[in-house]
Amino acid sequence: MTMRLSVFGTGYLGATHAAGMAELGHEVIGVDIDPAKIERLARGEVPFFEPGLPELLRKHVESGRLRFTTDAAEAVDFADVHFIGVGTPQKKGEYAADMRFVDSVIETIAPLLTRPAVILGKSTVPVGTAARLAARVREIAPVGEDAQLGWNPEFLREGFAVEDTLRPDRLVLGVDTEHPGRIEEVARQVYADALARETPMVVTDLATAELVKVSANAFLATKISFINAVAEICEATGADVVDLADAIGYDARIGRKFLGAGLGFGGGCLPKDIRAFMARADELGTGHALRFLREVDDVNLRRRDHVVDLAAREVGGSLNGARIAVLGAAFKPNSDDVRDSPALDISGRLHLAGADVRVFDPEAMPNAAAIWPTLPFARNAEEACAEADLVIVATEWKEFRELDPAVVGAAVSQRTVIDGRNCLPAQAWIDAGWRYLGLGRYAS
Repeated sequence: MTMRLSVFGTGYLGATHAAGMAELGHEVIGVDIDPAKIERLARGEVPFFEPGLPELLRKHVESGRLRFTTDAAEAVDFADVHFIGVGTPQKKGEYAADMRFVDSVIETIAPLLTRPAVILGKSTVPVGTAARLAARVREIAPVGEDAQLGWNPEFLREGFAVEDTLRPDRLVLGVDTEHPGRIEEVARQVYADALARETPMVVTDLATAELVKVSANAFLATKISFINAVAEICEATGADVVDLADAIGYDARIGRKFLGAGLGFGGGCLPKDIRAFMARADELGTGHALRFLREVDDVNLRRRDHVVDLAAREVGGSLNGARIAVLGAAFKPNSDDVRDSPALDISGRLHLAGADVRVFDPEAMPNAAAIWPTLPFARNAEEACAEADLVIVATEWKEFRELDPAVVGAAVSQRTVIDGRNCLPAQAWIDAGWRYLGLGRYAS
């Protein structure tokens, strides 16, 4: 069944969701307050890197199923279901999430609702937000009780966002139990394609739906920091964290995914989400329940310190004047996202310590340069490595994993590599004459 949808916010989440909903057969209008962003999207141009999204966007801009506007009234008049996909960044100087953008969407669209409508929030928000917003919508919408709000959290993985939108592994819907209205019925119509493929759908209350996303991210962050904490022990004892992770990963209760020791996590979700989760727990008087997340965060940040210290040791104790190639700037491969990126963070630290740093990333350099304009960037990996005293692999892009150690070895000054993601074929680099250092692994 074709439905008319609006998506408020056309950043990473909103633009991907809008294009995905058009692919599923719906008529969609994306809304944003940034005219330049809207103009680009209306031309079929994606303002960030996400595999498969440019093709999907252009397809449906051309088909007419997808269009964009800065006019909220136009979108509200057009659609019967309104998605909220704006950001909830970390507040400056605090752990808590900044809710201004979500609140602004509600204050903008609710007074325009003159006929029955459903609002579905997708943004990651502190628990209790949806109930507050649902009450506010009923208070200020002209249609009163016929304006209903539910929460439908997103679970997009950068680099796989199109797949996750079109073929999700699960759907979660939070419904106001005192005012359920048509929310579940409408959501099932929106996601009819996924449900026909027997995608599980968990229908629950608003608070549970809000907690699902932050709990999932907190668990993943904990798993990553756990293996990085173990990596510290491995380095002290000569054990190999990769073999260890393989061994415990065979246990079905644990699993191998997210047991990759290295530089740790970053990006726009995990770091700020676990901090907002802690902040909300403190507000609720249950901060003790999430105290362990502070250590999760600390372990994660310590990995960056460790690589900088390791780099200094390998170049003779002082970074000043050392030529260092850093391969990677994005927080993960198949993305140009440099928010809280471990790769970019260590590049900046090395640079400030006086190292002659050369950074290369296949997609993220424009975003990296906007944050660190004084960092030197190379045109390719070979240029970054030329005459380097040390090479650091900081983002596990496929092209870095497949580098020929003999070819790179001919370009560098010293054959020393820190494998910050444990992604290189270690023995091949060792056989090519490199001093290989993996995190939580052996040093050749």
